[in-house]
Amino acid sequence: MYRIHRQISCRLSSQLKKFGMCHSPSSQRADGRLVNPAGRKRHAVKFSSSSQVTTSNTKMVDSQYYLPNDIGISALGCTEAFRLLSSQEKMYAHYLSRASWYGGLAVLLQTSPESPTIFVLLQRIFRKQTPAQLEHVASAAGLSSEEYQAFLVYAAGFYANMGNYKSFGDTKFVPNLPKGKLDALVRASQAFQDEPEEMGALWDSCSCLIDSLKDKQKQLGLGDKGITTYFSGNCCLEDAELAQKFLDSKKLSAYNTRLFKRENGEKTCYEVRLASAVNKDCTTDGECESSCGCFDFEGKEFSVKRGDYATLMGRVCQYLKKAQAHAANENQKKMLEEYRRSFTFGSVEAHKEGSRYWIKDKGPIVESYIGFIESYRDPFGSRGEFEGFVAVVNKAMSERFTKLVSSAEVLLPELPWPREFEKDTFLKPDFTSLDVLTFAGSGIPAGINIPNYDDIRQSEGFKNVSLGNVLAVAYATQKEKLTFLEEEDKDLFIKWKSPSFEVQVGLHELLGHGSGKLFVQDDKGKFNFDQSKVTNPETGEQVSSWYQDSETWDSKFSIIASSYEECRAECVGLYLCLNKEVLSIFGHKGQDAEDVVYVNWLSMVRGGLLGLEFYTPENKNWRQAHMQARFVILRVLLEAGEGLVGLEEVTGTDGKPDARITIDRSKIHTVGKDAIHKFLRKLQVFKSTADVDKGKALYDGYSTVSESGTHNFLRLRETVLLRKEDRKIFVQANTRINEDSVELVEYEGSASGLIQSFTERFQDDKELEADLLELSKVDCSCWC
Repeated sequence: MYRIHRQISCRLSSQLKKFGMCHSPSSQRADGRLVNPAGRKRHAVKFSSSSQVTTSNTKMVDSQYYLPNDIGISALGCTEAFRLLSSQEKMYAHYLSRASWYGGLAVLLQTSPESPTIFVLLQRIFRKQTPAQLEHVASAAGLSSEEYQAFLVYAAGFYANMGNYKSFGDTKFVPNLPKGKLDALVRASQAFQDEPEEMGALWDSCSCLIDSLKDKQKQLGLGDKGITTYFSGNCCLEDAELAQKFLDSKKLSAYNTRLFKRENGEKTCYEVRLASAVNKDCTTDGECESSCGCFDFEGKEFSVKRGDYATLMGRVCQYLKKAQAHAANENQKKMLEEYRRSFTFGSVEAHKEGSRYWIKDKGPIVESYIGFIESYRDPFGSRGEFEGFVAVVNKAMSERFTKLVSSAEVLLPELPWPREFEKDTFLKPDFTSLDVLTFAGSGIPAGINIPNYDDIRQSEGFKNVSLGNVLAVAYATQKEKLTFLEEEDKDLFIKWKSPSFEVQVGLHELLGHGSGKLFVQDDKGKFNFDQSKVTNPETGEQVSSWYQDSETWDSKFSIIASSYEECRAECVGLYLCLNKEVLSIFGHKGQDAEDVVYVNWLSMVRGGLLGLEFYTPENKNWRQAHMQARFVILRVLLEAGEGLVGLEEVTGTDGKPDARITIDRSKIHTVGKDAIHKFLRKLQVFKSTADVDKGKALYDGYSTVSESGTHNFLRLRETVLLRKEDRKIFVQANTRINEDSVELVEYEGSASGLIQSFTERFQDDKELEADLLELSKVDCSCWC
């Protein structure tokens, strides 16, 4: 045992010396950290210094780039749900959780060049000393209690986001304490004292980037708009578009890929790298054919290779195989077998096959999904971030969603588009409320509609899940922290926010993402609609555009696809929540039902205002799909006029800029419904007909944030930043095998509890850490 660890230790030191990611902390820095850009004059509105924090003697950092010490951190409880599982189900859940957590580490490599190194650094520090033990070291090193808490919050935020960029908003966050004190703490830690060479190399390789806020490093983005590790640093939008055309020509999905560009003499070469445990590009045992190889395309050379995140994918497959032994039925066994094939060979087709078995696995007690799923953080909108979740069905809550599914065929015709624009058959999905045991990735959503494969969703079905224990804690609101509402609205908002959001999530996932047809012509020239009869309700003319066989929604609408679709689903929720039958399914009648509708619509327009936090004026870029969608809806409802929505700038009781947003509840069923009707129909028609030009013009128009017009949204953005509240962080439990049984290990809802959960999740695994550093080192030259 000593020999193995000794070899890994030497290997790690040599790797870190080769990194060259940045110079040592003693060198001169130019981190670009400046006063809050919102502080520049605009109509005499300025921020006070309360929106900034001092991080050294001379530098200030905008508050959106750090996590406050009082950020909400809550334990995600699942004790009762886990207790009710059988021994077999607990084993199944345990091994799926392990597969998810190991796969989730790929997100470090998908987020930023420095994230894997920071992760290893934190693991080393907290494995040697608990947060309580390290506090004494921090005090001796000269840190105040506030500064040490800021370090713990940074570490907790890093773990929760699986990297140093916020999963919701894609902005970088840095430690909220002076660099010198952070350096002193790291060097005084027991981990550094025990292994000064290794820890010194780790710290030197990430200390510059950990708090650098150069313009490009402030947010995720492609080219000069930000940082991304889905593309090499020399890629731009044109490269992404060309690569998509190449992938379409080969009928390859971008979901599990990254793109690396290099110049070979006068020829441009691209490497499309598939996530797989196998490194060989040729056909291997268990595989019918390989999609790898070198190809000429439009005068460029493309090579398709395997082996991205190879060691992590290997661990995922190892635990999926163990989970198979405890599966409840054949669908689960075949599902896991196909997932293993996908992660072994880098095959999206195998993952799609596994997803088909997953859809067939109706009403499991333990629900799960794993893979490269959501494309929100790919700047081009086509590549999936790894995630894996394991959850237990909440039967009582699921009954409401089952009733909603049963009513779907009655509700779908109410949507504002012709029958021809709806799926030929509504394939009734599972819709369950789940208590999350494990959600590995960069963040935890409130609800999910998957799989994301258009062809499966259109013809074979999908599943919806609402994450009940997430909803229970994520949207609890304190009155004193409730911004931008009239005082008389606040109590009503607090009372009905969670119930109204439950209705919105149900409609959004089932009838939002689950509705609408894509018009497609397959590779044999056959259409899935009557081309001679179907007319476009926006023009009155025959439909003249559609998807070709190799095209998908994501590949066609690319950059705007995620937010556009979230906006469409949100509009469906607003539109159908006006239906009394829907409200009664969720137990709301009479005045209560009217209050749920009111708060749902009020929450949406307030969300649109809050969304301004996630807009970057310097590059006119939106950083979060859902918040952009809500801003678009706010613009649509403001445009409707007739006093439906009120938005005004005011001065707060503290003398600082503030805002108030209102909605006239008497006009929701008339003016509001009519506005959403017209807008939602446009969204669906442009989506169905693959009309990218009109769809983009519509969506970009409403997404525009400017200082001209009735409302100065750029100035309002400054007010939103001044009064923003950071999203809550969740502490998740671990499972561990004790002899023949599985135990649930839970932690307190604090920064210390979250840190402890991660150190125990990956206990003393230097081989894993060496693998992460090796995977990071391989590509370190690609981000320059």
